[in-house]
Amino acid sequence: MPVIKSAKKKLKQDIKKTAANKLIKDAYRDALKIAKKVKSPEKIKKAIKLVDKAAKIKIIHKNKAARIKSSLSKLTKTTHKAAVSEKKVKPVKTSSKKPAKKKK
Repeated sequence: MPVIKSAKKKLKQDIKKTAANKLIKDAYRDALKIAKKVKSPEKIKKAIKLVDKAAKIKIIHKNKAARIKSSLSKLTKTTHKAAVSEKKVKPVKTSSKKPAKKKK
């Protein structure tokens, strides 16, 4: 146990910060589990958001966050391909030129 007044204060601060960091860490881990299980775009976006938040306040390293986001984006691509294949896409007219008039 700390004896000096400043050390006691530091101990209290550390306990509060540890509790706050644990909440954020648990939140992003739970979101990851859900996103990998469900694979819906909403859940994946939420997980990415929480991973970014954890990396921003240095709970996890930025490279670890990048790896996690990369694996989540791969899940997005597979769900996106399935969604696109189900939709029928209309062809879009690309040329905006007016037809030329014939001379008499």
